[in-house]
Amino acid sequence: MRTLLSRERLVTLTGPGGVGKTRVALAAASESAESYPDGVWLVEFGAHKVPPTAEASVESLAETVAAALAIRDDAPTRTSTPGSQVRRLAEALRGRELLLLLDNCEHVVRAAATLTRLLLRDAPNLRILATSREPLDIAGEQLCLVPPLDLPEPGAVPAEILRSGAVRLFAARAAAAAPGFVLTEDDAEVVATICRRMDGLPLALELASARIRTLGPARLAERLDDRFGLLTDGRRDAPRRQQTLRAMIDWSWDLLTAAEQTVLRRLSVHADGCSLDAAETLCAGVGVKSGEVLDLLARLVDRSLIGVSHDAGEPRYRLLESIAAYCSERLRANEFASEYEQLRRAYARYYVTLAEQADAELRGAQQRRWLRRLDLESANMRDALDTAASLGDVPLARRLARALTWYWFLRGRLTEARRSIAAALAVTNPHRVTETTSPTTASGATGPAPAAIPTESDAAAQLEAWSAALDLLSGDPADTAWDNRTPLRLYEAIRDRRERIGPGWLLGYATTMFGAMDVGVEIVDRSLDDSRLEGDTWAVAAALGVRAVQRYARGELAASREDGEESRALFTAIGDGWGMLQATGVLGRLLEMEGRYREAEDRYREGLNIAEDLALWTDAAARWAELGRIALLGQDYAAADDLHERARNLAVAHGNRPGQEFAEVGLALSARRQGRLDAAERYLRPWLDWNRGFDAANGIALVLAELGFVAELRGDAEAALALHQEGLAAARKTGDPRAVALAQEGLAGARQLAGDSVLAARLLGTAARARAAVGAPLPPAERGDVDRIAAQVRSTLGRQFETEFARDA
Repeated sequence: MRTLLSRERLVTLTGPGGVGKTRVALAAASESAESYPDGVWLVEFGAHKVPPTAEASVESLAETVAAALAIRDDAPTRTSTPGSQVRRLAEALRGRELLLLLDNCEHVVRAAATLTRLLLRDAPNLRILATSREPLDIAGEQLCLVPPLDLPEPGAVPAEILRSGAVRLFAARAAAAAPGFVLTEDDAEVVATICRRMDGLPLALELASARIRTLGPARLAERLDDRFGLLTDGRRDAPRRQQTLRAMIDWSWDLLTAAEQTVLRRLSVHADGCSLDAAETLCAGVGVKSGEVLDLLARLVDRSLIGVSHDAGEPRYRLLESIAAYCSERLRANEFASEYEQLRRAYARYYVTLAEQADAELRGAQQRRWLRRLDLESANMRDALDTAASLGDVPLARRLARALTWYWFLRGRLTEARRSIAAALAVTNPHRVTETTSPTTASGATGPAPAAIPTESDAAAQLEAWSAALDLLSGDPADTAWDNRTPLRLYEAIRDRRERIGPGWLLGYATTMFGAMDVGVEIVDRSLDDSRLEGDTWAVAAALGVRAVQRYARGELAASREDGEESRALFTAIGDGWGMLQATGVLGRLLEMEGRYREAEDRYREGLNIAEDLALWTDAAARWAELGRIALLGQDYAAADDLHERARNLAVAHGNRPGQEFAEVGLALSARRQGRLDAAERYLRPWLDWNRGFDAANGIALVLAELGFVAELRGDAEAALALHQEGLAAARKTGDPRAVALAQEGLAGARQLAGDSVLAARLLGTAARARAAVGAPLPPAERGDVDRIAAQVRSTLGRQFETEFARDA
């Protein structure tokens, strides 16, 4: 297998259910891990539930892959790549050498095949190992049939029997199920018979071995003879093995009590396992009391019908794929039609309640715990939304999308958020009564009560506002009728003040990042006023944090610091790590501008620790780059390069192109200061084209300034003039006087090189006065270029320098 993976870009392991495709794939991936510098990544498509009459979409599978790889699409800038999640995913993977393990493709085979083809086309260093009961059937696919475990030949002596793979697995699992069980030569032939009956299928062997404690080998073999008597035609093909597995599951099912069958059947409603609370809530009802569920789960675990893991310190119960499919089929049978419909509604309501509880907890001291909890429940949440939509339950679907939006934002899953909100808004035929408790039990999700449910019109308007903010942050406003005041109209469309403040601050921030500063400021100011009137401390802190960024961008530095400090204090009191993290960014930059580099470094490190603790990788990359800039200003170029490389690698790993730009511009500046002009230009040139593609004035202005300095230092006056003049035009579009000043300082160097010292002096003076006017004079560590150019101009003009410096350019 390792050789095959080294030779082929797509290998698909095929075989019947229960044969162990996933086990083989994981072993092969583990053995090959050292060959992939960017790692081996498992993506489980088994949790991607698809209604029987529908097909999975390529986009939804791309979201699943992106989430598994922690590839975020939340970089807060208009320069985020517009387009589909497939395109974003391919771009994030393009330069990486990794192995992607796509598990259980069979029920989404067409979408999986399309996604695989597109990723392999656009990411040349990517290799994919897939497992599926049927081929993906695309060009370049190398099929590998996974055989059952080897069986002892009829008439084999005990020593040969004990060497068989099937017998060894059975013995190991039997010993786990019945402590003290040891396979002896006396039992060898009986166990060999059992293994042959199971066709060497690992899952069938596990189910059989779970009964060894109560039956023993001989009685177990007799029972299996009775059940499997019809399967004796001697064929060993895939259909026959599938019949064997089905018969084995049937036999295991028939040995269960009615209560055990009920719990197993009801558990199958979950897309990707469940917590104990969910199991006790949704499995209780007719035939099973809530207090009985835990004991029944334990018995089913003992019988190898349920797997249990411990995530975040709590048990989580999962059905193996074949068992889940079997139980789901039982649940959908006509005799359980009423139970199935009740259970679907209870399932959707349970996860809505859980999501609303999480939404509140994600804005406080338990943020990390609840992020992890929702990470585990992502597939169930997605399926619950699909269930609410299929039921035509408008309020339930919108409540769930509303409750999950903040989680999606924190996890950088903006595309999934936008798609899910659109799906919730598209639901029709509302059910006016939507209880929050299950019809089968009086208990529900534990924790604080959810927020008040908004009116239907306000719920829709709020979702549209959230969606608009996410559209803007994705660089991809979907509405063709969009104009700069559209966000304000969406904000005003939410009539209830409490509902407005939910998305208000983010909508204002996104509008600002999109380039409509004045409208963004108006929305944030109104959201701040509304938040104060409602007494919502978290919303006040969030709005203040955004206003601090806006004021910083407008050069209102004292006001920016005031807002940033108040935001940080409020978030600290609440215990919200994300909020504290955001405040560290703007406060660090303000300290940096004053030349207080040690204090700025402390802020950035504080933010970095929070970002890494919460797995907020976009912010973590920014903090690494900011620490790199502090090292650069201290002329510690080795440390600066190391820190910027860390930022770059993290940004690339998570598909964060703006973060990669930030880091590589830092590497370029370091290279230029060390005299490595060619290296500086190599870092910069791609980002000029990238920013031009989005008409991103801030990025264009910065990169052109750096390229202009490179040209000037090379002695190329013509190129330097052209670059700095274009950069000045871009800087004026930003409305940031500091960006304009940087362009003027660069242009002064180009003019001096071209022989126009008088204009150079005037440009330097104009830039200095602009910086002073906004309270942002260059600190000593950042005056390298200005002092170098000023010295040249002064040397040429002598005493005339001061006169010209005082005049505007």
